[in-house]
Amino acid sequence: MGVDPGLRNTGWGIIDAKGNRVSFIASGTIQSNNKYSLAERLKQLYTGLQEVIERYDPAEAAVENTFVNKDAGATLKLGQARGIALLVPSLHNLVVSEYAPNLVKKTVVGTGHAEKEQIRMMVKVLMPKATFNSDDAADALAIAICHSHHRGSVTGRLAAAEALLK
Repeated sequence: MGVDPGLRNTGWGIIDAKGNRVSFIASGTIQSNNKYSLAERLKQLYTGLQEVIERYDPAEAAVENTFVNKDAGATLKLGQARGIALLVPSLHNLVVSEYAPNLVKKTVVGTGHAEKEQIRMMVKVLMPKATFNSDDAADALAIAICHSHHRGSVTGRLAAAEALLK
């Protein structure tokens, strides 16, 4: 499962990965109502992600790291939405990996500064049956694809870290 966190729109994407082969399962966008309080909006994101995980039962999750905006308030709100994106899969006992936006773009498109249209196009090239209702959902699929390519190294490091703690 890939998650592209945002307070207004949180994209999600579910893929099946076997080796280097990825297949589209589902994607969508969870929207929060900007007329509600911050707490209510975060609750909407929480509930939406809960429903997605309960419906599709993914084995792992990947979340995009927050980039810093010039507007500190917007960055803080994005960080809170990202907290929900990390918390919900963790509550379902999923291993949650994090990826920088530039790594996601470089993995999927081949350049770390790809535009949204390039990401949408490459997601369709890699998974011709993929459908998405927003750039956020396409980005979430790209995050899932990135995770499928890098997960061995992430999972290996996590297992090594856990072994040291025992």
